[in-house]
Amino acid sequence: MALAILLAIYTLVEVAQAPTYAVRRMPRWGWATAIILLPILGAAGWLFLGRPSSQSRRENSYTARPKAPDDDNDFLSGL
Repeated sequence: MALAILLAIYTLVEVAQAPTYAVRRMPRWGWATAIILLPILGAAGWLFLGRPSSQSRRENSYTARPKAPDDDNDFLSGL
């Protein structure tokens, strides 16, 4: 019983921290509801079906990494 509660808490924290664009199969609120209502099945579903993979994080990443000032030619030309 304690293991199921700890697993549910762990997966709920993971769901809350997962990027919205990278979650698979269901939206984050759906996974959170499944974990709360069915702790063992919902947690297992999240771990095997919903958890963002490294590929889904790369494919759907919309944020560009900021350039350092010494890599930006426009910034360097203004000095």
